[in-house]
Amino acid sequence: MQTLNFAPLYRATVGYDRIADLMDRVLSTDVAQPTYPPYNIEKTADDAYRISIAVAGFAPDDLVVEVRDGALVVSARRSDDATQKAYLHRGIATRAFERRFALAEHVRVTGATHENGMLHIDLVRETPEALKPRRIEIGRQTAAQVPALEGKAAD
Repeated sequence: MQTLNFAPLYRATVGYDRIADLMDRVLSTDVAQPTYPPYNIEKTADDAYRISIAVAGFAPDDLVVEVRDGALVVSARRSDDATQKAYLHRGIATRAFERRFALAEHVRVTGATHENGMLHIDLVRETPEALKPRRIEIGRQTAAQVPALEGKAAD
């Protein structure tokens, strides 16, 4: 796969660092996205989300959840089993993985829980006060508040 270098374009842009980073990230990632482990993304409230990842066979100590460079990174390394087992059929995958989710601006990870083979990661979007729309109240003037103009007759 050929990697494109956009460095000359970056020199001509000011204030577009986020767009440049996104272009870099999209163009440098492998075209074939991994499908393991399967996951769901659900909207739990207006500004709240939950990512649920199937991590059967992994203990909470085998999992790492972290935020790096504007992305949520979930990775797992299976701890070596001291006992060797002879499987007749092995259908439950417990291979190591790393899954990345790009986070939008102002999205914060609030917590993670491991329950019944599922890893649940809760996120919330917190819009800063400066970016929230403000409603400006429109006042009304009554006739009594309007100053009267005094006129003098010309002599």
